[in-house]
Amino acid sequence: MNDRIKDNYFVFARLAILLALVAYSIMSHVEVSSEKTTGVSIRILLLVSFFIGVMAVKELFTIPVRRYFTAAGMLIWALLISLEGKAFWVLGFFCGFEFFSLFPKLDYRWYFVLLIGVFAETPASLPLRLVLILLLTILYIQHNYVVVDYRKRMKEDVLTEQSLKRDMREREVATRAELARGALLAENQILEERAALSQTLHDKLGHNINGSIYQLEAVKVLMEKDPERSGQMVQAVIDQLRTGMDEIRAILRKERPEKKDLALLQLYKLCEDCNNKGVETEFEKEGDITQIPDNLWEVILDNAYEAVSNAMKYARCTRIDICIVVMNRMIRCSIRDNGIGCKEVKDGMGISGMRQRVRAAGGTLDFETEAGFKVTMLLPI
Repeated sequence: MNDRIKDNYFVFARLAILLALVAYSIMSHVEVSSEKTTGVSIRILLLVSFFIGVMAVKELFTIPVRRYFTAAGMLIWALLISLEGKAFWVLGFFCGFEFFSLFPKLDYRWYFVLLIGVFAETPASLPLRLVLILLLTILYIQHNYVVVDYRKRMKEDVLTEQSLKRDMREREVATRAELARGALLAENQILEERAALSQTLHDKLGHNINGSIYQLEAVKVLMEKDPERSGQMVQAVIDQLRTGMDEIRAILRKERPEKKDLALLQLYKLCEDCNNKGVETEFEKEGDITQIPDNLWEVILDNAYEAVSNAMKYARCTRIDICIVVMNRMIRCSIRDNGIGCKEVKDGMGISGMRQRVRAAGGTLDFETEAGFKVTMLLPI
């Protein structure tokens, strides 16, 4: 109820002003006509009642309909003036302001035109008329040009905020979908590489191994009958198996995935695991990550796992951000959460291990604990 009154305060303010002006007009009418009659005539009371009713009821309708009600009110006011003279002139000020308020795009300076009413002949004194018109002018200008504009801007701000939140949600959904696609793509790539490796091993080594087995079985039969030939066959098997081992090494060197791809896959999988546990986690990278050597990937991965594990256990966070930035000669890796933070960083086994790994790589490790908890690694390339 209080909010409803606040939103419609100007309606109540105008109604109070109207009742006050009507009461003042009736009192002035009684004073002017006291020598001729006593009290107020039924005709005046009916016209005044109609005037109040029309001006009050019009607020229930839209602006086009209000114009008709305002015209009817002004007609009733004109009847009051024609019948009873000067006593009801002050109601004309109210009608004028109500008429101008029906045109929201009207320049506010039009309201000052009603200052002409100061020179009208009414029972009210000149200072009273001036104060009355100025008060009405300030009230209507404040509402129609200050409060209304402020509410309009507030509404626009709310719509803008809702639009931004909607864009953020859509971007968040798109980012998660992209992470999921990246993780799925990496997993599919690894599965394809495994399948290719299996097929290659089968094609390259299957016949080699089967031939060696057959030769060894033949050697078992010929060992006593023809030792010399058996020895030659054994040597041939040895040479064949040695060649197979060389082929295995070559295949593994060729088919082994790069450390970078495995590290990125693990980081995406780490983010996915955190998201599944209800903590929004995102991974971002900037710069040419191919410049990161394998030994630094191991440091980044181990420390990232340690920092994320601590955040999930102790931080009571709802969001974790992992960011890797490759600069000219340095790599900056940061892991930030929005949790409770801490007053002092105590070097337990986890943090001590992080410091040792970074120090061994020739880098530096920094912590920020004021807004959540942030781990920053600077590693030289």
